[in-house]
Amino acid sequence: MKEGYRVVYESTDAIDREEGIKAGLPFFLQSTDISTPFIDAESMVCVSNSDWERYPKGRIKPGELLIEVKGKAEKIAIVPDDFPTHTLVTGTCFKLTTKDPDQRYFLTAYLTCKYGQALKDRLKTNLLVSYIAKDDLYGLSIPIASNDFINRIKEVFEHCFALQSSAKSHLSEANNNLLRALNLENWQQPNPLSYTRSSTDAFAAGRLDAEYFRPRVSELIAMLGRDKRTIGDLAPARYERFFPANSGTFDYLEIGSVRMDGTVEAESVPHKEAPSRATSYVRAGDVITSTVRPIRRLSALISPEQDGFVCSSGFVVLQPKLVPPKVLLTYLRLPIFCELMDLHTSASLYPAISELDLLTLPMPNLDAKTIDAICAAVTSSQASRRQSTQLLEAAKRAVEIAIEDSETAALAYLADFS
Repeated sequence: MKEGYRVVYESTDAIDREEGIKAGLPFFLQSTDISTPFIDAESMVCVSNSDWERYPKGRIKPGELLIEVKGKAEKIAIVPDDFPTHTLVTGTCFKLTTKDPDQRYFLTAYLTCKYGQALKDRLKTNLLVSYIAKDDLYGLSIPIASNDFINRIKEVFEHCFALQSSAKSHLSEANNNLLRALNLENWQQPNPLSYTRSSTDAFAAGRLDAEYFRPRVSELIAMLGRDKRTIGDLAPARYERFFPANSGTFDYLEIGSVRMDGTVEAESVPHKEAPSRATSYVRAGDVITSTVRPIRRLSALISPEQDGFVCSSGFVVLQPKLVPPKVLLTYLRLPIFCELMDLHTSASLYPAISELDLLTLPMPNLDAKTIDAICAAVTSSQASRRQSTQLLEAAKRAVEIAIEDSETAALAYLADFS
């Protein structure tokens, strides 16, 4: 490595992303924003300018490796060249630059393969929260690799990032198709400096907050509710409760397991042991959406191989019956729909929208052409994401084969992933 650093923050306050962007504040990258080897820049919150000035060594740079050294210490990310440079990184990650830029790809594959992870696990201190000390990380053994092998690993990672970019592009296409069908693609939101509402309106809505009665909100509700259909009409909630036995384990789906692309990271789903509080089953084809999160809602479509997961109480499980699951997923993730959910969020220590409020929110009817286009775009996005994951696993396995056998055998293995 060329240089490295881990910031120890004395105190930082997270600032709502939208508010921070309007004020031009720096972003704050947390470990929850990392899904090895990618970073979800769209989920980052913001921090104050004073934090930016106070912690200059926490500013990330393109090309750096971010290595999680606290908690599970499993995540690693490569900062892309087009990443927002006005960003501080969390103190749970160590940031480093390799002497040879191409080494970052090999190092990522090695540290996330079974041998690298085993060595990292061995270095964890036995504290309340596991932690890898800087000197121990510096002393971690790295195998010597030829330039040919390092270059091949780099090619695999570059293909991974290209597929990830393609997946995001397809999701954007799905969003645009939906916005176009809703006549919201170029919608100019009315934001007058002042407006009035009668007491009758307030009593009818059961609300007294001025934000709810903004013209942009009433116009949005009118546009989305023109067909007099609700989420609950098209996708009722599932009430199949899970009651744990006295022994055994189950796959417990938590907020941290949901990716921002609408999929579930199966590798991060913990196996819980009974007993536990009663929660809900999720079945193949269900769409889960988070009720707890003040910034943006997380939603995911459950695949057939994930049938029978048990979800936390922070989700509502929806059964799409009169709407395709991929269309429902796209709709739930639209920023304008998330705005409506935020308006129905309770003001408490853990802000959340109730299941009843979610089910009564409007969902318009869509024509067959729009439905087909959205489904095709989401399918393409998920396919690109799967290919990217397969390539990452191939790179990790190739490093293991090089250690166990030879680089020749590893390169032969990678030939099937060209």
